[in-house]
Amino acid sequence: MRWNKRRAGALYGAVVLVAAMAGAGVMQPPGYSQNAEGQASVMSVTSVDPWGNSCDQMSMMPGMNVMGESMEAMANHMCVTPMRPAQPGDEEKARAVIAQVKASIEKYKDYKKAIADGFIQANPTVDQPQFHFNNDANARLADSKFDPTRPTSLLYFQTPNQKFKLEGVMFTARNNTTEDELNQRIPLSVARWHKHTNFCGAPENKVKEYFGKNPKFGMFGSIHTREACDAEGGKFFPVAFTWMIHVFPYEGDIKNAFSMNDDVPHFH
Repeated sequence: MRWNKRRAGALYGAVVLVAAMAGAGVMQPPGYSQNAEGQASVMSVTSVDPWGNSCDQMSMMPGMNVMGESMEAMANHMCVTPMRPAQPGDEEKARAVIAQVKASIEKYKDYKKAIADGFIQANPTVDQPQFHFNNDANARLADSKFDPTRPTSLLYFQTPNQKFKLEGVMFTARNNTTEDELNQRIPLSVARWHKHTNFCGAPENKVKEYFGKNPKFGMFGSIHTREACDAEGGKFFPVAFTWMIHVFPYEGDIKNAFSMNDDVPHFH
């Protein structure tokens, strides 16, 4: 995948959503799962998560910038599934998913039809390079079943004349979904799932610091432990959101259709 500005926008849009939910004291979006004790478990982005899934760091993308912030700062806030060796039929299965997505969202090029079908724009008052239109019913379904025709979110960017242009979708899976289950949904030799972790929500009087220079809070922040977050008066969320993956079906190359595939960032 080429890390162009629109790809960065998908990530940035999710970050804005996390920040907004933290500020409101709400961090349980559709599909959020807890462990058996009812508490969100601490996530390590350098080894394995509490459910035994391997995690790669975002440090594989050094120097990438989103809204002026280095992606290196996100290394402690992301859990990314490692790439698996290709198996027979993996590419064909991935291409079938792309085809199903493309056919099923064609009508949503008119964003008003998306709204009519239950997709709600997240954070409409926040200026973003890309907007997520979320569907609660689809998110609940995604906890137990993968349906390429029912994405959790539609991804739009705003054109200069303020119209929304559809460019892709986001799928989710519950937090305790295993790596093998994710592989069954979309082969991990082709695509990489991710989740946002170790989020320190800023105190009310410091929410503007999420995207400031050298931020302490949020997904670009230097804080990534509960102790450091508590010391700054923040609210710590070990796991923010579920597993997710972005699919861009209008890309001509399968390598560009899924987010987080390449080791080398490239803007164009």
